[in-house]
Amino acid sequence: MSFEVFEKLESKVQQAIDTITLLQMEIEELKERNAALSQDIQSAASSHDSLVRENEQFKQEQLAWQERLRTLLGKMEDVQ
Repeated sequence: MSFEVFEKLESKVQQAIDTITLLQMEIEELKERNAALSQDIQSAASSHDSLVRENEQFKQEQLAWQERLRTLLGKMEDVQ
């Protein structure tokens, strides 16, 4: 009878080892995925910053063109 108990215990220990091994593999996969996602986040943040700067530059150019247009329209009104 104790031999059967020992076999059951051995089986449960083996199941526990297998489960731990699978969980360790899953943890490694999740760590790799997390690292890849972190890189994606950094890349997206960098792109966002670049687009914000570019947008600001376009806004400044637009303001400059609006001012030039106002100046030209003012000169046209003076001519009439």
